Amino acid sequence: MDRTRRKAMTILPLAYLPSVEYLWHLKQGACIIDLGEHFVKRSERNRTRILAPDGVMELTVPVRHANRPRQPMRDVRLDYSKRWQHQHWGALTACYKSAPYFDHYAGRFEPFYRNEYRYLVDYDLQLLEVLCTLLRVEMPPLSERYVEAAPEDLDLRGRHKEGPALLAEPYIQVFSDRLPFAANLSAADLLFAEGPGSASVLARCRQES
Repeated sequence: MDRTRRKAMTILPLAYLPSVEYLWHLKQGACIIDLGEHFVKRSERNRTRILAPDGVMELTVPVRHANRPRQPMRDVRLDYSKRWQHQHWGALTACYKSAPYFDHYAGRFEPFYRNEYRYLVDYDLQLLEVLCTLLRVEMPPLSERYVEAAPEDLDLRGRHKEGPALLAEPYIQVFSDRLPFAANLSAADLLFAEGPGSASVLARCRQES
């Protein structure tokens, strides 16, 4: 890719049930998802955050050979030696069964916790496509080769992200009667809470100036 002849863009990793901030960036456009990077442990590539009765809960998708250095993201295989699909769907159901729109959308997500996928990339990508469809966000282009960031790009592949923070538009979360608003959870949290209104909430988010 010729960096001298293209516009500035936001470079994102592929993510598991990605955050509201992640979907916000996609909604702004000029994004690209890098499938040519190396897998980063303990990152959004196989980890998401949802809201449980006692606070924020992390869900992690186990992968094979997670400690292997410089493992291409495309080659990362899912590990089914543990019943993580059962655990994740059980957590999502327990946490969001009382959310206004969980029953409406559950059928779109449950198959991802019943069917087996060989590669993390395929699993994440198909989940992202569902979220983008429901939130009315256009899927960005994908790069099979590592994307070299230009100085003017916003590169969000690092573990410690740089750039202005997102000012989330608050919405009524499932445990709002006992917990303060938790910003930037999985976009599924927004979807189960706001349903068709989620796209409008997403549009009202903005970055700090």
